[in-house]
Amino acid sequence: MDSLTFITHCLSFEEAIEQAHFEKTSFRVNKKIFATLSIEKNSATLKLSEIDQSVFCAFNPEQIKPATGAWGKQGWTIFELTTLKEEMIIDALTLSYCKVAPQKLSEKHNRN
Repeated sequence: MDSLTFITHCLSFEEAIEQAHFEKTSFRVNKKIFATLSIEKNSATLKLSEIDQSVFCAFNPEQIKPATGAWGKQGWTIFELTTLKEEMIIDALTLSYCKVAPQKLSEKHNRN
């Protein structure tokens, strides 16, 4: 997935906005960050639950890793965009959005 496609997917979520965040671009809903994008590293950092983080990292530990330090322990997970299947990134991005979005918005993406 290239950066432009990632941005398009992030902004396709209801009430999602793009905003600068230090040297990265952040994507937020309800003032909370659900993803950041590093264009120069071609990677995205997503907010996942501990369980989701462990599942994604176990699937492909070379291209999906917890962020360093306390951020990783809080579920922030780094995805290498160009090496992973688009469907996997979209699945993780949807989980990330739902984790921080208000319930009325996240329910629209519930898979149960």
